[in-house]
Amino acid sequence: MIKYLGSKRLLTRTIAATLSDLSPGARVLDVFSGTSRVGQAFKQAGLYVTANDHNAYAHTIAQCYIAADRARWEVEATEVIEALNEVGPSPGWFTENYCEKARFFHPDNGARVDAIRDRIDTLGLDPTLRAIALISLMEAADRVDSTTGVQMAYLKSWAPRALKPLQLRVPELLDGEGRATRLDAVEAAATFQGDAAYLDPPYNQHSYRSNYHIWETLVRWDRPEVYGVARKRIDCKTEKSAFNSRPKIEAAFGEVLDALDVARVIVSFNNEGYLA
Repeated sequence: MIKYLGSKRLLTRTIAATLSDLSPGARVLDVFSGTSRVGQAFKQAGLYVTANDHNAYAHTIAQCYIAADRARWEVEATEVIEALNEVGPSPGWFTENYCEKARFFHPDNGARVDAIRDRIDTLGLDPTLRAIALISLMEAADRVDSTTGVQMAYLKSWAPRALKPLQLRVPELLDGEGRATRLDAVEAAATFQGDAAYLDPPYNQHSYRSNYHIWETLVRWDRPEVYGVARKRIDCKTEKSAFNSRPKIEAAFGEVLDALDVARVIVSFNNEGYLA
């Protein structure tokens, strides 16, 4: 799993325990799924999970870990990822922006990212298999980055891991199926029919797309206009969420709650966030 600010890695058992009395197959919505770590815990507990996030990279993570069934996809995914590991370097837009103009990755690894990402788009993969391949590449790049964990800045000198060669691995897929959606939080809440919802919204001015803009670009592969030392996507500046606004977050949060029709809601929130 990628390094992620606000990850609930140490809390997943506690959070999953809040739904331990639900019957197997009960339907649960993760409204702001992020890395889907909590959704994975629900899935492993036998619940049917719908993981939602408006960011493309988070939606792709959910396709891989929530929607995909290991028994259905692991063999094909292994074959695809083994073939992608054989792809040689070919520096391009990614290398120029994130290895030369910025130094998030060593140029040798950036050239592999460029080549492998281009190859994925030529394979005509099923959407689920494509998502698995993209997450394999994302996680491989995360293992050799040169940051402190977020993509707001990079280290002045190469991190030791950044000098290691990029190597893809098959993601640790989970048994069973789920669902991944990429909707506005209110729409996801309003259209969901099930038993419970988990809400882990942004809590201050920092947007997750800004923190992980490179993953957004890696998934979209749209070569966006970028700005600043970190070479952020321009939409980090132009597309703002009400959840990142002190004056707007309370109404936005209330709107999501009002849209839900479930028996139980679990909320994670930072004690230094915009809401008490």
